Amino acid sequence: MTRGSVLLVYELISNRMTTTLVNVFVKAEFINAFIDATRENHNHSVQENGNFRFDILQDATNPGKFILYEVYQTEQEAAAHKETPHYQKWRDTVAPWMEKPREGLKHVLLFPVGNQSV
Repeated sequence: MTRGSVLLVYELISNRMTTTLVNVFVKAEFINAFIDATRENHNHSVQENGNFRFDILQDATNPGKFILYEVYQTEQEAAAHKETPHYQKWRDTVAPWMEKPREGLKHVLLFPVGNQSV
């Protein structure tokens, strides 16, 4: 690998957006309330600096299973999300509605890169 190739790979890796897939399992009696609370969190989150995506997915066969797909420009902006009042309100509100603690899995977004459209 040439020095130019190494620099290109480094540039691509260092400019990757931070992606988190959050798996959430909600008790049946709280599904509608969870959706409402999560919609409010979503509406604020998409306005945050560095937010690229904040998608909420509900499983097609298990209505109590959700995936939150969160993409931020940097790890610092993703961490700042957890300091916002809307996130903290959401976290505290929905925690007792979950069948088990939510699980966030960190990923690195490979494509699109930079300002490419989705």
